Amino acid sequence: MAPRVSGGQKVIVVARQSVGLLERRYRRAHLRRWKRLGQRYAVEWNGEPVKDCDKAFRNVARAAGLPDVTPHVLRHTAATWQMQLGTDPGQAAEYLGMTLKTLHDNYWHHHPDYLLGPREAFDRAPKDRQRKPATERERSHSNVTKIADHLR
Repeated sequence: MAPRVSGGQKVIVVARQSVGLLERRYRRAHLRRWKRLGQRYAVEWNGEPVKDCDKAFRNVARAAGLPDVTPHVLRHTAATWQMQLGTDPGQAAEYLGMTLKTLHDNYWHHHPDYLLGPREAFDRAPKDRQRKPATERERSHSNVTKIADHLR
């Protein structure tokens, strides 16, 4: 008997190749349905193709009481949420249709791994923290190190 999830639905394990086949069949079924209903375009209004979705989006956003929401705002929100949820940056960039560099430069600071190294360093007990030997600190050109050494 197949395992069940909440609500009594059965869980079915399907091979990846089968998923691709099912997706193609599902798309073809939609195309046949659209043809049967007389729909000629993927996005149409009154039988004509919709060439500019921005106007429709603005009207829907305004009707929902969100006049300042744009597709860009939704993309920005999706990128932020993807990073906050710890999504692999490569997969998130591909999903959002942006380069990994753009994702990293603009959204990486939302990721749970952002500045993980420095945070972990502070979480270690003081005796476990590695410190440069005095000779290395003296050779350093850091003003903070020079002031600290001068005050000792």
